[in-house]
Amino acid sequence: MVRRILLLCGVLSPILYAGADALAGLQWEGYSFRDQTISELGATGAPSAALFSALLIPTYLLFVAFGVGVWQTANGQRNLRIAGGLLIAFGVIALATGPFVAMRPRGTEQELSGTLHLIEGGVEMINLLTAMAFAAMALGRRFRLYTMATVALMLAFGAWSAMEIPQVEAGLATPWIGVKERIYWYAYQLWFIGLALVLLRHGGGWARR
Repeated sequence: MVRRILLLCGVLSPILYAGADALAGLQWEGYSFRDQTISELGATGAPSAALFSALLIPTYLLFVAFGVGVWQTANGQRNLRIAGGLLIAFGVIALATGPFVAMRPRGTEQELSGTLHLIEGGVEMINLLTAMAFAAMALGRRFRLYTMATVALMLAFGAWSAMEIPQVEAGLATPWIGVKERIYWYAYQLWFIGLALVLLRHGGGWARR
C-alpha cells in the first residue's frame, strides 16, 4: 500500500505542476501563456514568482516520493532501480537549487543567476533522459517505443525553444515560445504519469534485469 501511494505521487506531481503553471500565469496580469516561458513565472521580481515557487515545493516533494516508489518497485531489477535513483536526484536537485537559480526578468542581462538557471536545467535534463533510458530498458516494448517518442518530442521542441533564449534576454518578442516550451515540458510530465501507471498496474516482478 505504501509503495502504491508513493507511485501515485508520480501522477499527482505533474498535475500539481500544471496547476502551478496555470495559477501563477493567471496571477500575472498580462502574462502570455503563448509567448512567454514557464521560467519567467519564477523569474526574480516577477508578480507570480512567490506563488509559483511556493507551489513547486510540494510538487517536487511529491516527485521525490515518486522516485522512492520507483526504487522500491524495482525489487532488485537494476535498470529500474537506477531509474528510481535518478528520479529521486531530479527532485532533490530541483528542491535544493530552484530558489537560488531563478532567471532574471526578460530584457535584462541574465548574469550569474541566469547562467546557473540554464546550467541547472541542462544537468536536470541529462539526469532525466538517463532515467528515461534505464526505465525504458527495464520495461516492455510498448513503453520503450513510448519513451523514444517522448524523447524525440522533447529534443525537438526543447531545441526549438532554446533558439530563442537570446531574444528573451534582449526583451524581444518571442511568438509561440510558451507553446513550444510547454510541449517540451509537458511531454515528460506525461511520461512520469505513464511510468507511474505502468508500475501501478504491473508491479516490479516482470521487469527485465
